[in-house]
Amino acid sequence: MREEDLYTLIAEELGIRWIQVKNTVELLDQGNTVPFIARYRKELTGSLDEEKIRAVEDRIRYLRNLEERKEAVLRSIAEQGKLTPELEARIRAATKLQEVEDLYLPYRPKRRTRATIAKERGLEPLAQMILERAVEEGDPAVLALPFVAPEKGVPDPEAALAGARDIVAEVVSDDAEVRKIVREITWREGLLASEARDPKEVAVYEMYARFAEPVRKIPPHRILAMNRGEREGFLRVGIEAPEGKILAEMEKLYVKNPRSIFLEQLRAAIADGYRRLIAPAIEREIRSELTAKAEDHAIGVFARNLRSLLLTPPVRGKVIMGIDPGYRTGCKVAVIDPTGKYLEGTTIYPHEPQRRWEEAKAILAELVDKHKVDIVAIGNGTACRETELLVTELIREMEGGRELVYTIVNEAGASVYSASPVAKKEFPELDASMRGNISIARRLMDPLSELVKIEPKHLGVGLYQHDVDQNRLAEALDRVVESAVNLVGVDLNTASASLLRYVAGINSRVAENIVKYREENGPFRSREELRKVSGLGEHAFVQCAGFLRIPNAENFFDSTAVHPESYGAAEKLLAHLGLTVDEVRANGRCVRDRIQVSGRTLEELARICGCGVETLTDIVDSLEKPNRDPRDEMPKPIFRSDVLRMEDLKPGMILKGTVRNVVDFGAFVDIGVKQDGLVHLSQMSKRYVRDPHEVVSVGDVVDVRILSVDLERGRISLSMILDDAPSPAPVK
Repeated sequence: MREEDLYTLIAEELGIRWIQVKNTVELLDQGNTVPFIARYRKELTGSLDEEKIRAVEDRIRYLRNLEERKEAVLRSIAEQGKLTPELEARIRAATKLQEVEDLYLPYRPKRRTRATIAKERGLEPLAQMILERAVEEGDPAVLALPFVAPEKGVPDPEAALAGARDIVAEVVSDDAEVRKIVREITWREGLLASEARDPKEVAVYEMYARFAEPVRKIPPHRILAMNRGEREGFLRVGIEAPEGKILAEMEKLYVKNPRSIFLEQLRAAIADGYRRLIAPAIEREIRSELTAKAEDHAIGVFARNLRSLLLTPPVRGKVIMGIDPGYRTGCKVAVIDPTGKYLEGTTIYPHEPQRRWEEAKAILAELVDKHKVDIVAIGNGTACRETELLVTELIREMEGGRELVYTIVNEAGASVYSASPVAKKEFPELDASMRGNISIARRLMDPLSELVKIEPKHLGVGLYQHDVDQNRLAEALDRVVESAVNLVGVDLNTASASLLRYVAGINSRVAENIVKYREENGPFRSREELRKVSGLGEHAFVQCAGFLRIPNAENFFDSTAVHPESYGAAEKLLAHLGLTVDEVRANGRCVRDRIQVSGRTLEELARICGCGVETLTDIVDSLEKPNRDPRDEMPKPIFRSDVLRMEDLKPGMILKGTVRNVVDFGAFVDIGVKQDGLVHLSQMSKRYVRDPHEVVSVGDVVDVRILSVDLERGRISLSMILDDAPSPAPVK
């Protein structure tokens, strides 16, 4: 298939124009990054967003690989002298890799099988007689006599017929049409079933001890759960297909002459071919496809949750105290200033076995007073709620009217960070146990900058993330981090190497070189100075420059999202509108106001400035809000000053909570007690909700109603349907 035809196929699949696909593929082939293409090449792509560009990227990779496989298959069949024009046309017309492999199956070099052994024993002519179905008189055993050869392992007619059936079974199994029929029926009517290997030992898989669900309907999370149960040795999992119906359809293709004396031989061979060769292969194939789709779904859920987590609004201008709770080893405490600089840290022992409660509270009070702490960030791990009680007592007993609040922070990955090379480099003088609480405080101050230091899969916002292909997971999550970092933009003079490496066009080595240049030469004074960084060539500069900002730069445009290649257009726009850079710096809104007064359309102004309309629109937006942070539009963290216990909860109470995780069956919400509550899918809205992500995202602040509280099992059921609830109970 020609490259142009691939563009047509992708355009039809994605519902976009052919030229958009062509230009996007060419930009990708030139080595441009997806964030750069989405932000700075809108004229060429027709303003495709990152999701569509990624889809184009994935499909063109798949289709090119498919074309390469087709050529390899065609070469292999041609070398065998078996390539016909009809077969070549069918292979070239295939749009899925599975179709190509099915057509190639009869010609694929095989390992030694029962059929190849039968052929070596000279039984192929007998097999051909069974397949041709032409003989209508006589006895199969008599016709098999000439093929008896004890020296070849064929002692009698029955052995000859058995060998011939092996050959026929393989012929039937290799038939692409047969496989297509079996695959379709199994998909449509098969069941994915599981049973306990030992009914007395099912661990957490009680639901799946005797379970079956249609292949075409089973949800992704159940597929992954059954896979895990099978992998851990608790379950047997397989596909139950309607064998009778499948065999009947297979016989329609091969049983053309019901008067053939070989009819029963043929039917036996078809059944054997299905049970021994086709069914196991189709089961492996379908289970593999089910798993792949389930993994895609799980990775997609994780990716959406991760993006929401990374885009949690930063808490600016506050002194924050981070506490990493613990029992035996104590609670680690760290204070950071509004820039994230570590000020002081210690360890307190308020809980068992030491139980130095008053002493711990006094130490915290001293730190709060000394550093004028505004917010306490408490990690949500072991001893979290007991530590929360300590902090609320501290807040109640504070003198002088000083306002202090606290919040619970998801500490997932903090321990991973604390032992990482990045943490050791940042705080070489501190031991690992002290670094985690700094991370907890910093991830409240600037979640994006801190969380990029941790491998995304450790951030605790997925479902079954340890059960999916780890390479695919890492690739997908890296894409999310890259997208979030470039959406927000990065301060070139404060960003860590961990953050810089996600900027479009910058790899880990160049990120380290940027930090090194900064340390040796002081802050960057312009984007142009980036060209002096070792390893950052022209192509990398073009990709990254627009996403790197220099606040208060001498060249105002260096502090905005305007790309250096568009500085000339921006200058022409200001000159035409009679505005100075200082006027725009003081009031970005004046650009849009002056455009309205001028009476010119954006199309006219774009021609004057020598750029496209999409680029001009982005220039105006960037000048209007040069320091815009898209995270500021997201829900802010909930700050508390008193504690709520599970024992305080009563059905009907309405509380505010923060969404911590979104999964297939609902969302987990932190309402300020020890255990997150679950809002089941059915309790998210009065309307039907297919996907929880339609309603909530990680980090959202939502109102929820208590449905039930199970103190013994530590479970809280919540609802987001409030209007039929009783009057709200007072909440601490």
